[in-house]
Amino acid sequence: MSNRNYLSIYAKSFNWAGFFLPKKTYQKCSSLYDFCRTVDNIVDDQIELVIKKKNLSTFKNDFINKNFDNLIIKNMWDLMIHHEISIKIVEDLFTGVESDLNEKVQLNNKKDLLIYSYRVAGTVGLMMAKILNVKDKDSMKGAIDLGIAMQLTNIARDVVEDSKNNRFYIQHDFQVISSTLTLADLFYESSFTSIKKIPFNFRFAILVARRVYRKIGGEILKTKNIEDYNKAGKIYVNSLGKVYQTVLSLLDLIKLLLTKEKSRYMSNEYLLINEEIDLNERI
Repeated sequence: MSNRNYLSIYAKSFNWAGFFLPKKTYQKCSSLYDFCRTVDNIVDDQIELVIKKKNLSTFKNDFINKNFDNLIIKNMWDLMIHHEISIKIVEDLFTGVESDLNEKVQLNNKKDLLIYSYRVAGTVGLMMAKILNVKDKDSMKGAIDLGIAMQLTNIARDVVEDSKNNRFYIQHDFQVISSTLTLADLFYESSFTSIKKIPFNFRFAILVARRVYRKIGGEILKTKNIEDYNKAGKIYVNSLGKVYQTVLSLLDLIKLLLTKEKSRYMSNEYLLINEEIDLNERI
């Protein structure tokens, strides 16, 4: 299987931020995204559930058995070996996406929402931190926070689309959508000082990704009620908005250089996640 740059096809916000990374690092991030996107595409494919389960099982077995005929799997293992990424993190990702392979998906409380968001996106934040050579443990937790924040943003944006696929991560209610974005904002905030522990030449790209993705939440809130939200379709940040958020990220970079605050993370929320998953083992 040939490698495909899914990052430039599917993830416009991340690809924009990736422009500010060194080329070799961008390629590594692209390989990580290709792997995660391949898993997502299997789960989101518009075919029978039993076939999707079989396809995911085949890909997972190919990954575990190191089938390097698949270049996406080979590149992923190269990243894992070179950057000491625990296989437990990837297993968490598989567990998260496998939970979407049911006739109906419903999360019932905050703990379920946080654990799901960690598995499908916090894992990606943690793997990204390792690729960017972050060593500080609290900063790695900050990277998980950023991944969870972005996933909560996705969930708040895609309520209508997800419900069509019988997936109910949160209620189809504007107040619930707003409160989900409020929770996402807390995770975005907690991730900020952690970025200071990222090597300097990678920091700006992460700040840009953080700002642009967070802005999606702001665009969602502009709809103001469930009727307008339902009519809005896929909400995104346009090119002008991305430029503006990039300029603001320059100010974030300066603020980060001046801050003396230590890395922090969402410790109370981590207690909920740690009831099921030992995050320290992954870090």
